[in-house]
Amino acid sequence: MATVFHPAPRISSNAGVQDALSAALGTMLLSAREEHGEVILTVARDSIEDALRVLRDEHDYQQLMEIAGVDFPSRPERFEVVYMLLSLTKNHRIMVKCTATESTPVPTVTTLWPNAGWLEREVFDMFGVLFAGNTDLRRILTDYGFEGHPFRKDFPLTGYTELRYSEDDKRVVYEPVDLPQDLRRFDFMSPWEGADYVLPGDEKAAKAPETPPVAEAKVTPKPGVSGAGEPTDSKADDKVAPASAGGTVSGQGQGDPAPIVTEKPEPGAPEPTESRPARKPRKTTAKDTKGATEPKPRRPRKPKGEA
Repeated sequence: MATVFHPAPRISSNAGVQDALSAALGTMLLSAREEHGEVILTVARDSIEDALRVLRDEHDYQQLMEIAGVDFPSRPERFEVVYMLLSLTKNHRIMVKCTATESTPVPTVTTLWPNAGWLEREVFDMFGVLFAGNTDLRRILTDYGFEGHPFRKDFPLTGYTELRYSEDDKRVVYEPVDLPQDLRRFDFMSPWEGADYVLPGDEKAAKAPETPPVAEAKVTPKPGVSGAGEPTDSKADDKVAPASAGGTVSGQGQGDPAPIVTEKPEPGAPEPTESRPARKPRKTTAKDTKGATEPKPRRPRKPKGEA
């Protein structure tokens, strides 16, 4: 069996990483902690480029995997810019943070990693964080005419303008809001709950008189009156013939009734069919319709060209 040698450990430990990186960054580091299995370093904003260069060149964090923005509106410096680094030789990841405001730009790291240009544009587009030194700081996710920054959530959701894509201008344009109908007031309350106010038209309705209370509740004096109990139960199976097979009772949806011979005829019952005289055959003048129902044989067609 061949032996495969891995240049980096399969599972990297954080033991000693925080202390080693804290000593390497020195005064550039503001705080360091381990959270959710990752080492998180908070660096001064003006020193972010130098700190990331030290981590790349001296501690083998070669790749910049992602740059993310976080917004904390209650903080004096509301934005956090998070850099996620990966060491291929150590198979280890760390996160480096710095804070910023709307008017304090963060030094660009495009001098260290070329892919940072697109990542910084995304943070600028979504949060409005400026990056000093980025020569192509344009929007990357929203359109060129978009106003505001979506992840800051400080722009009005409704107002006096609306945007749409114009086929004539081939771009997104802002226009005054055009409503197809006047605004109306809708009441979405459940009709079963009832309104706290008088509905239109109800003020014209006459007030219904109050129902007087019942002096004495009516009850059934005995079971026979309501149809329950005796003698109703004892007569439930009268006039029901037993089934001819299977032991079931006719009238309950099972079996065929077996005839019961009695001496006294049932009043109003029809006469038996055996005593009726047979009918004479009906006279008819109908003819054989075989010719009308069967198609006539057709002569074969002559081929073309024959006389």
